[in-house]
Amino acid sequence: MDLIEHSRIRITELLDDDLAEQSNELNVVTRKLAAWAAIIAIPTALTGYFGQNLPYPGYEQWWGFVVSTALIVVTAGGLYLYLKRRNWL
Repeated sequence: MDLIEHSRIRITELLDDDLAEQSNELNVVTRKLAAWAAIIAIPTALTGYFGQNLPYPGYEQWWGFVVSTALIVVTAGGLYLYLKRRNWL
């Protein structure tokens, strides 16, 4: 009877460990998806600002496009490097 009880406890512990491992892996995937969503949100917000029909710095100027493109690349790249350094990606 003790052997059966010990075996049942051991099986339960193994199943709990497997579930914990799956949960940890899901957390890693969720963190990576959240990081990529943040990186994509920056260019979306900046494109929305520079794509509006209201005057903004550089409106209808050649350098306005350059400034907006550089700002998008620098901010998205900076966030990518920051998240990569923190092991989110």
